Amino acid sequence: MFRILALACLLALPAAAQTRAPESRAEISLTFAPVVREVAPAVVNIYARRVVEAQASPFANDPFFGELFRSFGPSSPQVQNSLGSGVIVTADGLVVSNYHVVGAASEITVVLSDRREVRADLVLADEASDLAVLRLREARDLSFVTLRDSDSVEVGELVLAIGNPFGIGQTVSMGIISGLARSALSVGDGRGYFLQTDAAINPGNSGGALVDAGGRLLGINTAILTQSGGSNGIGFAIPANLVRAVVEQAQGGASRFARPWAGVSGQQMDSAMAESLGLARPEGVILSALHPESPFRLAGLRPGDVVVAMGGLPVNSPPEMIFRMASAGVGRQIAVDFLRGGSVQSADVALIAPPDSPDREALTITDSPALRGLSVARINPAVIAELGLITEAEGVVVTAIDTRIARIGLQPGDILLAINGQPVARPADVARAAAASGRNWSIDLLRGNGRLGLRFRI
Repeated sequence: MFRILALACLLALPAAAQTRAPESRAEISLTFAPVVREVAPAVVNIYARRVVEAQASPFANDPFFGELFRSFGPSSPQVQNSLGSGVIVTADGLVVSNYHVVGAASEITVVLSDRREVRADLVLADEASDLAVLRLREARDLSFVTLRDSDSVEVGELVLAIGNPFGIGQTVSMGIISGLARSALSVGDGRGYFLQTDAAINPGNSGGALVDAGGRLLGINTAILTQSGGSNGIGFAIPANLVRAVVEQAQGGASRFARPWAGVSGQQMDSAMAESLGLARPEGVILSALHPESPFRLAGLRPGDVVVAMGGLPVNSPPEMIFRMASAGVGRQIAVDFLRGGSVQSADVALIAPPDSPDREALTITDSPALRGLSVARINPAVIAELGLITEAEGVVVTAIDTRIARIGLQPGDILLAINGQPVARPADVARAAAASGRNWSIDLLRGNGRLGLRFRI
């Protein structure tokens, strides 16, 4: 399975080798064969399959009637197959690949470089970063790659991308790192942070390795920019520092990747904003709102501060800020440099999981003729993080719905304001409103940045 954004693998030439021009025929006849010979056995092919329910609707592809008749006809199971690559990162058989390759698979087969076929189990899956960790069953004598500090990568470094494009077998392509800190690219269920390469990346390369000239892993290939479906020389890889954080949590027994919670809203600085603040150039992320329990607020930051560095490394966009926190990991502290009043200040910010307090008071309506199947919860930091709500969100949010509730227009993430004119402040208010009789119903809610009113009759 391959998305229009594919994968890319980085290869970095040691700094010392970039300081002079070749001086002999032997140096000009540089070969990457020793690097490939060392790394290639750790790059595997992955075949994943899953069974999905498909509706037998004659309107499935119609832009209007497809939604209207989405429940038309009996459902039948269908098998979907996906093809991708993976990288062995530990001697005991942990393999990193993309979520979009293996995340929803019911059966995963890994083909090693010596053509052995090994079944694998999904250990950790994270759709937001498009990363997944597998464990090979009964595999021995495994080669694996060493991860490099991806923050040390520079534009212009030589890289190799190794994977299984188009299912034709393991293939190696060469290029350079052509860009850093690429964050305007949507992958998974959010915007990521990537290394960019011009090494050829094609369908099937997803989950493959991007390595430097020393054979160290710089990233996991995940996406390309393309109109034709083939490589146009702009590929993206998930940096090794985030891969390392995901693998460490998998080794600790986690099945989901725990990200530190910022509890802030902010935006990338532009020229107009920088000029208004008296800055010489646009840099950093300006904070617009902080949750009362945000670790940034507790460390002394406030709206209007401009975060310019985290852990001594520059920050110029919200995705980059999230990446710095995620790669550092929950339970640690990170030094945050920020601008306030024209001067640079610093604070140590605790990297914490989003607090699941106050109690979310979750409930599901089971006995209402109008709202049966509606699940709601009180909004707290953990709920905000799970549903991707704005930092300032409060009140009661829809967490899940069944098909019947979906038909009236409700969606997970909707914040309920009133039902039949009665204000909703806690989940218990929803339960009381759902018990009312009557055929005409109204629901007022917030969705994204807009206010909506739903009117229906039962």
